[in-house]
Amino acid sequence: MAVVLTVLVLFLTGFLAAFILLVIGAINFDFSNSEIPPGVNQPAKLRMIHISLIFTAVVGKILQNLGICTQVSFVRYMQGRKTPGADPNLFIEDLWFEKVPVRIYQPKVPSASQRRGVMFFHGGGWVFGSIEKMHPNLNPNPTKSLSETHEELCRFIARESESVVVSVGYRLAPEHKYPAAYQDCLSATQHFLQHLGHYGVDPARVAVCGDSAGGNLAAAVSQSLAGSSHLPRLRAQILIYPGLQALDFNLPSYQQNQGVPLLFRERAAFYMLQYLNGNAIKLEEVLEGCHVPIDIKLKYNKWVSPDNIPEEFKVRGYKPRVLLDCTTEVFETMKRFCEPTLCPLLAEDTIIQQLPESFILTCEYDVLRDDGLLYKKRLEDNGVPVTWYHLEDGFHGIINSFNSDWLSFPAGKRGLDNIVNFLRSL
Repeated sequence: MAVVLTVLVLFLTGFLAAFILLVIGAINFDFSNSEIPPGVNQPAKLRMIHISLIFTAVVGKILQNLGICTQVSFVRYMQGRKTPGADPNLFIEDLWFEKVPVRIYQPKVPSASQRRGVMFFHGGGWVFGSIEKMHPNLNPNPTKSLSETHEELCRFIARESESVVVSVGYRLAPEHKYPAAYQDCLSATQHFLQHLGHYGVDPARVAVCGDSAGGNLAAAVSQSLAGSSHLPRLRAQILIYPGLQALDFNLPSYQQNQGVPLLFRERAAFYMLQYLNGNAIKLEEVLEGCHVPIDIKLKYNKWVSPDNIPEEFKVRGYKPRVLLDCTTEVFETMKRFCEPTLCPLLAEDTIIQQLPESFILTCEYDVLRDDGLLYKKRLEDNGVPVTWYHLEDGFHGIINSFNSDWLSFPAGKRGLDNIVNFLRSL
């Protein structure tokens, strides 16, 4: 018995020591590699969130090296640990739209008229996030736990805007490369538009919405449906700090916020490559800007250029970069970056002109800020009404923390309230 207790004590002591070392390592990495600008309110909270994410990633890497599971699967599992209870104000149902899993949130309060409809595409770099774990009778793989990173967000939008919200569980990278996620989102949206009456949704008041990678997917779906004659026309698109291009990772916001949590410049390019190729082999070329030939860069320079960014967004620092050419070999693996369904900012004016009224939310301390600003200009230049809301103290991912108790940020709630107000105005 004494031997067993001794072994147990040694094991627990070793585990505790390893845990402490991992925490110290995560803290050291955060302070060594990240920068939280003075304009961010409650920086200690942001550091704590970032440190917890680093810790999770490191543990996942260790488990991957031990052959227990992949780092990606562990991070996904940790994201989905919390399962919210029933919502007294919503009917929540898990279904399939064609072959795509969706979760529908419908207000219980009776409505005198048809409701708005919102197709929601979650963020997570096309790699993380999904709808909540589905019912075993609906899920073809009931042992696979799907994280509910955006569950509270979808519930809030449905309740507060009195809309029917459909959250799409699209296929994730790197297992499923581009255009899998886009195809799932487009297919689910088309299905919804064909069956609006079943959900009591007004065909004239359907919007697509997404954050980060989900904003990319929302923009791509909106463009694909522009001018469609056999489906109801989308009423609006809501793009929450969207990533919309992959030609230039050296725009002012990428330089200014390259080390600001929760999305580093390097990670933004990494996720785009995971979505495109299922790997990040050419990451350095992408960051340096030598992944696309000069003639193609010049072709799209009218749309993707620091010259189109207002000067007020360059005062925190910006150093113009010399255009670099690329090899044929590199471009062969990157040429799909020029497809609008992957990079919506590159769509032709004839498509942009047909887009619905738009809401764009950007954050000052976000590498993707300028993607949103450039798209805002393109929409306005083509006569599309745009409501723009800029969080001057915001950072990437801040909306998700609106209901995280003591880890929430007032700016996130302000941004979400503006989204809801826009929806209610439709």
